Amino acid sequence: MVTVEIDAFGVMNVVGLLAFAVVGSLRAIDADFDVLGVAVLGVMTALGGGVTRDLLVNTVPVALRSTTDVSVALLGVVAGIALAHLGDDLTDHSVVLLPDAVGLAAFATTGALVAADAGLTAFGVVTLATITGVGGGLVSDILLQQVPFVLVEDFYATCAILGGVVFWAVTAAGVGDGIGAGVCAAFVFVLRLLAIRYEWELPTV
Repeated sequence: MVTVEIDAFGVMNVVGLLAFAVVGSLRAIDADFDVLGVAVLGVMTALGGGVTRDLLVNTVPVALRSTTDVSVALLGVVAGIALAHLGDDLTDHSVVLLPDAVGLAAFATTGALVAADAGLTAFGVVTLATITGVGGGLVSDILLQQVPFVLVEDFYATCAILGGVVFWAVTAAGVGDGIGAGVCAAFVFVLRLLAIRYEWELPTV
């Protein structure tokens, strides 16, 4: 019997790159950016969180050590341009919200995996999960000259925070990182969809 070992980080990284590149490019198109602007925003949205994550663990960013991440991000940009033909304003359309939820789940998971591999504490796991999940969105908001949405937007960064907690709890219980990654990704994705469906928001001061 042949056993196939799945690279949890690799799978989640590709999923996150594609999803966030699609979201970033669609946001750029909605803001009437030119082709170069669309490509730049799409790629930066896809790579921003991962680059920040790697720098925090004192590692040369994966995106700079291989052309794979950039290539996947550019593929996501192409997909975003194709999807843009579905309508004029896609900000609250499922074609944006669904990939965004997928990207958040995937990147929160890669952040948690990197933190676990680096031997960080529970706080470190949650921090990297959150930064990786929302970092790309922060970059795109800055390029769009908007207040970062994670500071004012409903239940978004909270999903990544809780996902990091779930990953740590599951792996601390003795379950392997691969299963922990799957549980984390599923949890963040479902939680984000529920937040969208029921319009959950954190209280303001």
